Amino acid sequence: MPRVKVIGAGLAGSEAAYQLAKAGLGVDLYEMKGKKRHEAFKTDLFAELLCSNSLRSNDVNNAVGLLKEEMRHLDSLIMHCADETKVEAGSALAVDRDLFAKMVTETILKEPNITFHNAEVEDLDIDEYTIIAAGPLCEGGLSAKIQSLFKEEYLHFYDAIAPIIYLDSIDLDIAYFKSRYDKGGADYLNCPMDQAEFFAFYQEVLKANQATLHEFEKGDLFEGCMPFEEMAKRGYKTLLFGPMKPVGLEKDGKRPYAVVQLRQDDRAKTLFNIVGFQTHLKYDDQKRIIQMIPGLQKARFARYGVMHRNTYLNSPKILDEHFASRLYPKLYFAGQIAGVEGYVESAASGLYAALSLIIKLRGLDLKLNDDCMMGSMAAYISDQHIKHFVPMNANFGIYNGPRDKSLRATHSLAKIDEFKRSCPWMNI
Repeated sequence: MPRVKVIGAGLAGSEAAYQLAKAGLGVDLYEMKGKKRHEAFKTDLFAELLCSNSLRSNDVNNAVGLLKEEMRHLDSLIMHCADETKVEAGSALAVDRDLFAKMVTETILKEPNITFHNAEVEDLDIDEYTIIAAGPLCEGGLSAKIQSLFKEEYLHFYDAIAPIIYLDSIDLDIAYFKSRYDKGGADYLNCPMDQAEFFAFYQEVLKANQATLHEFEKGDLFEGCMPFEEMAKRGYKTLLFGPMKPVGLEKDGKRPYAVVQLRQDDRAKTLFNIVGFQTHLKYDDQKRIIQMIPGLQKARFARYGVMHRNTYLNSPKILDEHFASRLYPKLYFAGQIAGVEGYVESAASGLYAALSLIIKLRGLDLKLNDDCMMGSMAAYISDQHIKHFVPMNANFGIYNGPRDKSLRATHSLAKIDEFKRSCPWMNI
């Protein structure tokens, strides 16, 4: 059985390496962070979460919640570590990002079938089984090699990170704990605004200075991570129907005009990130504007918001439904570079690509059908009828299972379990 190279130890690469090793395959895992690190990263740990610490809804009636449960049924490393390091976040699954990354890293490094190489990969051998999970910040020689192999430019979009605030700098006489509609625990901090406060805030956002983007960094913004200042430019009410929506966040029976929410970011409950406030404003303007928010007048920043470029393939032209290259069938892609969007989706693609490769190497006549959430994602990124491809989060618009909402979870999880029973290495 040949060894498999996995490039990148992010969410997708870590998941893929773990699944391959668990199936008895030898894995060479390459990660360059200990030698060379993109400025967006803060540590050398595997599976580092750059943006939010939230993996979004845990409800199986929600598309990403169903995807999580499918992954749990397939013994996902990422889901196991997330469940073990979760912090309070209402009906969502959020993690202590440092504990989470440490747990993933330690698990991978202890796995006897994985050989870790702290090195940058700048070339590809099309005759070597490889899962490329280099992440959306893929650059340098590897990026150039991928472009040369597929004879076309990458597509790309731009992602933004929200600021993180120290809890002890938040005025808890103003901010109050509550989840929207009281769903789950009272796990979010809410900073209320009246109409005059919101209008003053909005005007300052419109006047604020954005960080200068280099020419090669200019491009399309991803709607799911739109900077809040860009939302503000779309109109006075855009923020009120977006991250500052007050509905379901009443206090003492009264609804504020606008609300800024913060979510716990670490298990010790010392850090809170500002929900939906991704930004690329200059740091001094970030501080000035955020300190206009009631309750955050003395906010101290553990991290300011930043913006970075995310790169992805035009996957329907390049990849098949197994996340394998159509032209070079020994090359697989996983994570955001493969055209999925989101933490959970990235990890799921790594799991799916690894399972597909295991099945191929074992010569099995077996496939995870597209009528579960994970299979539907694979079908979407490989659909050659798509003319203008963009990365997409898990959603029921691409789901190929039952349209009846009451049947989706039961059907999908039954399909996952049926597939698992057919995989010899999963039933030892």
